[in-house]
Amino acid sequence: MKRKSSSAVMSKLIYLVPALVVILIFFMWPIIMTIYYSFTNLALTGTAAANLEFVGLENYKKLLDDPAVINSIIMTLIFTVGSVAGQSLLGFIIAYLMKHKNKTFRRIVGPIILAGWVMPEIVCAVCAYSFFNDKGTLNAILSLVGISKIPWLFKYPMFAVILANIWHGTAFSMMVYQSALDNVSEEVQESAKLDGISSLQNIFYIILPIIKETIMTNTMLITLMTLGGFGMIYVMTGGGPGTATQTLPVLMYIRAFKNYQLGYGTAISMILLVLSVLFSIFYTRIAGKEMEEGS
Repeated sequence: MKRKSSSAVMSKLIYLVPALVVILIFFMWPIIMTIYYSFTNLALTGTAAANLEFVGLENYKKLLDDPAVINSIIMTLIFTVGSVAGQSLLGFIIAYLMKHKNKTFRRIVGPIILAGWVMPEIVCAVCAYSFFNDKGTLNAILSLVGISKIPWLFKYPMFAVILANIWHGTAFSMMVYQSALDNVSEEVQESAKLDGISSLQNIFYIILPIIKETIMTNTMLITLMTLGGFGMIYVMTGGGPGTATQTLPVLMYIRAFKNYQLGYGTAISMILLVLSVLFSIFYTRIAGKEMEEGS
């Protein structure tokens, strides 16, 4: 019996081999090579390009002495927190309104929000740049009401790229919350209304507690997606003015492909990997505590 059960398990595991091979080649191997290159002098030009050498912790020591790295970590956190908060909150509000408003509202709002999601990031970035630049749509609208033009991309660059990223990613949160709201019992909400609670109380005391696991999952996903955001920022501001929007992905690109220091650039990417892991652990622990309390 034991031989039969073990052979049955082995026969099932065989079907996992192709998936494991794909994960190893396209996921684990690039990470392993990135870690390795972060300990080398890999470069695009010069003698280092011809002679790859292991330099140990030299790149990481350089990180500690580079003021741009600390600034980029702060900018990354500001960009991530602002984008995630905006996408999650706006996504829930729109999903809630689309569920309770008429078809006309859904037909108007839905395509506008989905447009930012279905378009490639580079196209969204160009549209956002056209909207926020000195002669853009936003300043044209402001001039109609007598407000002088504002150099958004120079004076408030981080605010502009966060708003652009919120528009680009809100549709994802909206669709996640739409699915979650469809699973909230209408009978429970109707009973609550009969007890005299307002719509706002219904959201805070009934809907949000029911979909809290969905909120955590959605927040984790959009956090990980936002951490690696590059195209939107680089097209709109190039990381500037100065270093005002220079997040870790932008700094990594500049060091690796503009300064030709690939080894140092991959060392910077390791900070991004560590941040992603820390955020994942944080959300996983919170979700685990919520499940324990729920059970």
